[in-house]
Amino acid sequence: MDQILGFAPIIIMFIAMWFILIRPQQKRQKATVAMQTGLKRGDRVVTVGGLHGEVDAVEDTVIYIKVEGNTRLKFERQAIGRVLDNA
Repeated sequence: MDQILGFAPIIIMFIAMWFILIRPQQKRQKATVAMQTGLKRGDRVVTVGGLHGEVDAVEDTVIYIKVEGNTRLKFERQAIGRVLDNA
């Protein structure tokens, strides 16, 4: 019984770390994947590198982004950091 009570603080710390660190990160990762899979033509996006543009075409793993003028750039879907509001 004393051995179990000796491990109790370690178990409590593990559970607390899971709620504080791991669980929120999993939620953010799921939200990012949902955003990246929901991209469609016409969405205004920002890449993880800071490039602003508009989605011109969507393929399986590749997104084509149109920036000022007739410039069209090809990015991996994971390179999209966020979608801007169209307001």
